[in-house]
Amino acid sequence: MAKITSAPLGEGSPAPDIQLQTDTGEPFRLSGLRGKTVVLYFYPKADTPGCTTEACEFRDRRQRFETAGAVIVGVSPCPVEKQARFKVKYGLPFTLLSDSEKAAAQAYGVWREKNMYGKKTMGIVRSTFIIGPDGKILKIFDKVRAEGHAAQVLEALAALNLIQQRS
Repeated sequence: MAKITSAPLGEGSPAPDIQLQTDTGEPFRLSGLRGKTVVLYFYPKADTPGCTTEACEFRDRRQRFETAGAVIVGVSPCPVEKQARFKVKYGLPFTLLSDSEKAAAQAYGVWREKNMYGKKTMGIVRSTFIIGPDGKILKIFDKVRAEGHAAQVLEALAALNLIQQRS
């Protein structure tokens, strides 16, 4: 289970270890990717326009992420079955996680109050975390616009690689 943190996460913070089910129903633990750079992105609902745009942009740039040594993992509160249908429908070549209890979203601080047309509701604030091989958060994208986001993440990965090469 994901540990719910009381302090907000920041760049340099240890990434909360999450344990969820994948789109195939298999157990997934974030710490199992230690040693790799992880692009962990949270989205509100599978197979909706914005979430589809975002997922397909990550899909279409998969080779560039692989070249950068990054593993993409998507998380939403949708059940495993819906994640599986979404993945197949759009040919998504990366793992999608079901966070139906919202434990991971809470641990990462992305389950928040949202204001939609004057109505306040709780939901996922579209966000992405780049997590380094050591398990620390390198970059946080909060309140993301779906369109163009994958390119932003690639730019950040390139900048982080330049920084790592200089040190």
